[in-house]
Amino acid sequence: MTSFRRWFLAALVASAVTAEPVQIPGLQLPNSAASHQIAVKDIFLTSYQAYQDYAWGHDDLLPVSETFFDGRNGWGASIADAMSTMWIMGLTDSFTEAVDHIAQTDFTVSQTPDTVSLFETTIRYVGGLLSAYELSGRNYPVLVEKAQDLADQMAYAWVDENQSIPYGYINFTDHQPTIDTSNIAEAGSLTLEWSRLSEYTGNSTYQELVEKSVQFMIQMPAPLPGMPAQGIDPTTGDSVGGYVTWGGGSDSYFEYLIKYARLTNTDDNSYADAWSTAVDTSMKTLLRTSTVDNWLYLADYDDTQQIRHVGSHLACFYGGNWILGGKLLNNATIVNLGLQLTDACWNTYASTATGIGPETFAYMSIDGSYAGDTAPDQEQDAFYAEHGFYITGSDYFLRPEVLESNFYAWRVTGDTKYLDNAANAISSFQKYLPTTIAYTGIWDVNNVTSDKIDDMESFWFAEVLKYLYLTFDDPERYSLDDYVFNTECHPFKAPPAKDSYGSGPGPHYVPSQTFSPENPNKAPLPAISPIPALLQLLL
Repeated sequence: MTSFRRWFLAALVASAVTAEPVQIPGLQLPNSAASHQIAVKDIFLTSYQAYQDYAWGHDDLLPVSETFFDGRNGWGASIADAMSTMWIMGLTDSFTEAVDHIAQTDFTVSQTPDTVSLFETTIRYVGGLLSAYELSGRNYPVLVEKAQDLADQMAYAWVDENQSIPYGYINFTDHQPTIDTSNIAEAGSLTLEWSRLSEYTGNSTYQELVEKSVQFMIQMPAPLPGMPAQGIDPTTGDSVGGYVTWGGGSDSYFEYLIKYARLTNTDDNSYADAWSTAVDTSMKTLLRTSTVDNWLYLADYDDTQQIRHVGSHLACFYGGNWILGGKLLNNATIVNLGLQLTDACWNTYASTATGIGPETFAYMSIDGSYAGDTAPDQEQDAFYAEHGFYITGSDYFLRPEVLESNFYAWRVTGDTKYLDNAANAISSFQKYLPTTIAYTGIWDVNNVTSDKIDDMESFWFAEVLKYLYLTFDDPERYSLDDYVFNTECHPFKAPPAKDSYGSGPGPHYVPSQTFSPENPNKAPLPAISPIPALLQLLL
C-alpha cells in the first residue's frame, strides 16, 4: 500500500489554490479527425432514420425485431435524448421535427401504465429538453414548458416539506410515490437539471428541493469518510446497508458534486469539498493496481467491510470525472490518477475480440482477488494473466462511460492516443453492432459472432455518439471550460470559472454520528441502471 499512501500525500500537498483551465490550450485536431467525425454522424443518421421508420414517437427502437418498446413512459425518449446531439451535428431539420413532437406530447400523463422514474426522466427528458433549449439559442420556450410539466409531477416524490430524500418512482395519475428504497445516484443526480429549470422558470423551488436532498446526503453518516452507502431509505433517511462504490447506484451522486459546483459557481463550498473528500478517501482505501500490467482501478467496499476487486462499464466514468475535478481543484495528482483510470478502462476495450468493453469485470491486486461469492474459473484466470482483468459480464448495452472518460482525457492532454482509441471504437461499432436497419448491443464482447441485443437505448444518441463526435470536433466549439455535461451528456452553458472551488486542502468530512444503516435484507435495493426492454426479454 506504500504507493497509495504516496499518491494520497502528494494529492494533499497539491490541493487546490486556484482553478485552472480544463482543456489544454491550443488543442489541434489532425487532418484524419474529419473522416472519423463523418463516420460517427453517419452512424447517427442510420440509427435515427431506422428509429423514425420503425419506432417514431416511442421510446426505443428494437433494431433486431424491427419494432419499438416503451420503457420510459412512451413520450419518445429517443427523440428527447437525441435533440442536443442533433443540434451539435447540425441536423436542424430533424431538430425542428423533434421540437414539434415535444410540443404535441402531454408529459403530465404517462403514455404507459408504468410509474415514472425520477432519475431517468430527469437526466433524459428534463436534461435533454433544457439543453436543447439552450443550444438552439433559447428560441423554443415550449421545451422549458414541457420540462416544467415533468418536474411539477415529479415533485410529488417529496411527500412533504420535511422529507429530504425523494422516492424513486411516481405515479403521475394519482401523484403517489412508490414507497421503496432508493440509492444515492437516483436521489442525488438531479441538481444540474432542476437548478437550470429554476433559472429558466424563475421558480426556485426546483433547485431548493434537489439541493436539500444532496445536502442531506453530504451530512449523513457514512461507512467511509465522504462516501455515503449506495442504498438509502427515503422514508427514514437512513442508509440501507453499507456498500460503497463509484459504480451504478452511487456513480452520478459523486459525479454531480463537482459538476454542480462548476455549473452554478455556488459560494457553498460543501459540494466541491464533499467531492474532494470522496476522492481522498478513495485514494486511501479503494485504489488498487492489478498484479498483471499494473492497471489502476477503484475497488468497491461491501457491506462486510471487505474490498471487492470489481469494475464495470458504468463505473468507468470515474476517469473523466477525476480529470475534470482535478483540473478544477488544480490538483495534478488527481488528474494523473484519472488518466490512469481511463487507460485501464480503455484496456477492457482493447483486450476483447470485438474491441468493445464488457458490462462488468474483476481483477487481482496485491491484497487479494476477492470479488464476491464467485471465484474466477480457469478461462477467466487465463484471460487475466494476459490482460490484467477478467470478464464477469460479457454484454455491451451501448454504454458510453469508457468513451466519455476517453473524451475528457483527449481534451485535457492532447495525447492523440485517445483519438486512436475513439477511432478504434468507431471501427468496432461499424463491424460488430449493425443490424439490418440500425445498430445495437451484443451479448458477448469477446465473441466476434455474438448474438445481438434487441434494444437501442436512447443514450446511444445522447451519449455514445455525442462523445465520439465531440472527440473529433473543434475543441473550442463545445469546450470543457464553457460547458458542463449532465450524466446523459447533455451540455449546459457554464459561467466563467471561479478562481477556486472548495475550501482548499482537505479532507472535509463533517458527520460525527456513528454509521448505523438499516439491514439491506429488509428491502431489496433498486436495480442498478435497469434497461426496461432487456427486463422484458428476460420475463
